[in-house]
Amino acid sequence: MSSTRPILENISDTARWVAMYRALESDRPDSHFHDPYARLLAGERGEVMAKKLPGFRFASWPMVVRTCVFDELVLRCVEREGADLVLNLAAGLDTRPYRLPLPPGLSWVEVDLPEILQYKDEKLRNEKPHCRREVVPLDLKEIPARRELFKRLGETSKKGVVLSEGLLVYLAPGEVAALAEDLHDQQILRWWVIDLASPVLLKRLQKTYGSSLAGAQARMQFAPEEGTEFFRKHGWKEAEFRSTWEESYRLKRQMPFAWLFRLLAHLAPPGRREMFRKMGAIVLLERLD
Repeated sequence: MSSTRPILENISDTARWVAMYRALESDRPDSHFHDPYARLLAGERGEVMAKKLPGFRFASWPMVVRTCVFDELVLRCVEREGADLVLNLAAGLDTRPYRLPLPPGLSWVEVDLPEILQYKDEKLRNEKPHCRREVVPLDLKEIPARRELFKRLGETSKKGVVLSEGLLVYLAPGEVAALAEDLHDQQILRWWVIDLASPVLLKRLQKTYGSSLAGAQARMQFAPEEGTEFFRKHGWKEAEFRSTWEESYRLKRQMPFAWLFRLLAHLAPPGRREMFRKMGAIVLLERLD
């Protein structure tokens, strides 16, 4: 590979980045999940990212936490709440239809850019998902097309959950608001699982990954000051807030030197401790009727 080639060349490369984290977790003897397809999907590009992206190893803990909590929430919506549809927006190289114990009657709809979905289908052509999997090649910024998709799903399903793992941070606030309203227009979409950064965390992410993402013409930008209240005026309310920091302790996937940060947080005033707790989170949103 050319030494001048950007580490990230397009937004789809972030999917290979995340797949490498799943591969590394799967290699551990105490892994929280096993993704037998992650390394295959990450490919050579993913291996390069693991070596060259700034802070790659340091940032593994929140990615593992995010994957675990998304797994837990989607299984709860399907198994306990009876969701018959999972709508995975910007699905990338996600393999949940293949690795989670999902019922065969479940409809799992993956939406993303054509190139990344074609790549995944080619790599997994000999594998069989546990549920009914539908692939929809679509740029989510094509608003009429996405509305038509949401409408079709709303007419053919009874109860749905939306996933947008690693998506919203790359959108402008107005784009997130419009997406939230389009999803809310479909009565059958009952839940929405998102990951959310605070403004403080966003600044750190921009400083660490900004130059790498520039090569992919992508920018991290969504981190509302009001947190989950941002979604209330667009039809959604917070049903469950899972702090990435707190979940890392539950899952024993703490950040390096977590003990020091925990000590500093303990000595800080309550407001600052709460700010630290809410720096990053996985959130289950529920529709407001």
